[in-house]
Amino acid sequence: MADNSGSPGMNKLARVISARAQQVAGKAPRDLDLDFGVIQKDYSLLTNTFPIPIPKKDYHVCRTVGGLTFNGGTHGGHLSGDGSHKHTLPKIQPGDRVLVAWVQSEAVVVDVVTKL
Repeated sequence: MADNSGSPGMNKLARVISARAQQVAGKAPRDLDLDFGVIQKDYSLLTNTFPIPIPKKDYHVCRTVGGLTFNGGTHGGHLSGDGSHKHTLPKIQPGDRVLVAWVQSEAVVVDVVTKL
């Protein structure tokens, strides 16, 4: 099979054909399936059930793995200062194993998964 990872149109076509083939075989795709995947060096997403890397711009990422930064706010517990703080959640990186939710034909990276 040719590598179509650089072609968003071919990628989308492959997903549609795959979904249609499942319907024809009597195995209609559900509206939501969970899958595992790996973030590639170019930030494309390669999942266990879809054989073609999905370009970065063609999948979605939940904000908790997208490098979201929380600023400000006050809370008790600090010995000095006004409690202002900043939290930056780590972004996904190449090599990360991720949990992917398939919502119809759209891939959504939900979180990074690790073994204990």
